[in-house]
Amino acid sequence: MPLDQTTRRKADIEILPSACPHDCPSTCALEVERLDARTIGRVRGARDNTYTSGVVCAKVGRYAERVHHPGRLTTPLRRVGAKGVGMAAFRPLSWDDALDEVAHRLQRAAERYGPETVWPYFYAGTMGLVQRDGIERLRHVMRYSRQHSTICVGLSDVGWMAGAGFKRGTDAREIGPHSDLVVVWGGNPVHTQVNLMHHIAQARKARGAPLVVVDPYRGGTAEQADIHLMLRPGTDGALACAVMHVLFKEGFADRDYLARYTDVPAELEAHLKTRTPEWASAITGLSVESIVDFARLYGRTKRSYIRIGYGFTRSRNGAQQMHAVSCLPAVTGAWKYPGGGALYGQTGLYPIDKTLIMGLDALDRSVRLLDQSRIGPILCGDARDLGDGPPITALFIQNTNPVTVCPEGNKVREGFARDDLFVCVHEQFMTETAAMADIVLPATTFLEHDDFYTASGHTHFQVTRRVIEPVGESRCNHDVLCALAKRLGARHPGFEMTTWELMDATLRASGLPDVETAWRMRWIDCALSFEEMHFLNGFGHADGKFHFKADWQALGPDGARMSAMPDHLAVIDTATPERPFRLVAAPSRSFLNTSFTETPSSRQREGRPTILVHPEDCRDLGLAEGARARLGNERGAIVAPVRPFDGVQRGVVVVEGVWPNGAFEDGKGINSLTSADPGYPRGGAVFHDTAVWLRPA
Repeated sequence: MPLDQTTRRKADIEILPSACPHDCPSTCALEVERLDARTIGRVRGARDNTYTSGVVCAKVGRYAERVHHPGRLTTPLRRVGAKGVGMAAFRPLSWDDALDEVAHRLQRAAERYGPETVWPYFYAGTMGLVQRDGIERLRHVMRYSRQHSTICVGLSDVGWMAGAGFKRGTDAREIGPHSDLVVVWGGNPVHTQVNLMHHIAQARKARGAPLVVVDPYRGGTAEQADIHLMLRPGTDGALACAVMHVLFKEGFADRDYLARYTDVPAELEAHLKTRTPEWASAITGLSVESIVDFARLYGRTKRSYIRIGYGFTRSRNGAQQMHAVSCLPAVTGAWKYPGGGALYGQTGLYPIDKTLIMGLDALDRSVRLLDQSRIGPILCGDARDLGDGPPITALFIQNTNPVTVCPEGNKVREGFARDDLFVCVHEQFMTETAAMADIVLPATTFLEHDDFYTASGHTHFQVTRRVIEPVGESRCNHDVLCALAKRLGARHPGFEMTTWELMDATLRASGLPDVETAWRMRWIDCALSFEEMHFLNGFGHADGKFHFKADWQALGPDGARMSAMPDHLAVIDTATPERPFRLVAAPSRSFLNTSFTETPSSRQREGRPTILVHPEDCRDLGLAEGARARLGNERGAIVAPVRPFDGVQRGVVVVEGVWPNGAFEDGKGINSLTSADPGYPRGGAVFHDTAVWLRPA
């Protein structure tokens, strides 16, 4: 749509378009109030975008708090004091001096140990393709250690692709007008994807569609559900198998669909004969009746939509669980109907050629690959990760806060505390990772730079220009990478372009409109035909069929340890007498990972880190509301107050939000307890697969 229809004035306030980078399922189209060249007001969801539909989460609606926060970094800093102290340990320096020092330290490390001693480390604090992924171009040209990006979708992607073969699914915009049943499995969109709730609300109002939530605890979405299946963490695969058992046994399986579109339906049916509701009840903690009732509801509802989340895949058996859940619409043939089928993610829709952005033409796969989730063991010299290569002696970090967010947090902090480790962090705030750095560079927010965005939960590709001038001396990721590349002698066409030029060249190489045209359109809908989105022209395997029988060995080195057929893979961190509780480290409503933990309104709403414990477990442990408790395992322990909460099964505890370590009484956060073990078959963070003990502090 033309820009003059979306840029308008309200009194003396300009309303400018943008897109939110903080939540990949939503990637909301935005309308931003610009009060002047350096100041924003309110942020709203774009009303004319058919997915965002004017909806935006409260934390982004108050984004002015974050952009104009007094704690924003505004100048480069050099550490002159102890690591971990914060701003008091740093002194300002010029950009030229800062970049010179960073380049010198990276060169010196590479000269001593070889280029693999340098590890550019990043993730998705900035979701745009240029500002997020450009660090890969520097890595590949310089032959620095590669990164296996496992924090978010390493397990869920593999699990979905094992069955469907393409990363796409039923458009969420079909829910409101067409779905007669909505199942939210393994997610809490009230906290993490509020736009989805808008479309679900439409289906509930217009079609009387029940909402079923499958989640280990009663979060914001489960509170709104008609049915909440509150199972034990890590047991979703067992539930899915028992549901399929009932579907076959009671005649709900669409045998014509199965014969045409799936690989081994008879073998699946035979396999499931022993995966009864009674079997699943013992594993999940759900009643047999609740499993059977859900299976019947799902089976008799042709237009059933499953929105599959990420949460339940963050477990050692996460890929196996994803595959099992993704089999359900193939058994009933729900894919045939408007509003039927499932959605995990849509990123396979976008035809973006990332060669220029990521420097893929310089990629050498013989260069060492390191698992980002295992940064703690890696920095502590674990030979299983480093192999015959050198230690990591230099880190360059963008878009992430590993000292807070990564598993085995005590090892992460130990690794960052090494005297021989040089760290440069490019950040917006003095995070706990930045506080451990030698050089800190001030970064722009998404409203202060150009970029373009794909999404996971919808089908729109969005191009944005900066809305305001950068705060202080902050610079965008692309400009910093280009300046470093010049000093390091890294040659690549992408380093010679502005952000806008790089975006334009990428879009032209991808067969899309030029960047100016795409920006004026605001978004390009990449949705395919109904037949393609519902896999009626075939799934993404060579035979065109959905695969109940997964070829895990082709997908990862630990595939031989998995079940080819959908199943409960019993490799989780099972509760024991010594560690009788299972921990869920769930997202909070007002934070997004560690973003917004510095925003006053978000901190005020969340209050303080709290351990949610079943009232009967509290009684047995002698823990009253507000009592200090210690939660721990062999990796560490944290101290936080308890709140009795009947929205979990006995033996399950929940701590919402990735709070800074410093928000806890003894300075150790929730990821002190989580494991850096890789999930099956090829890695992935297992944040929700943790056995712990709980006792009064």
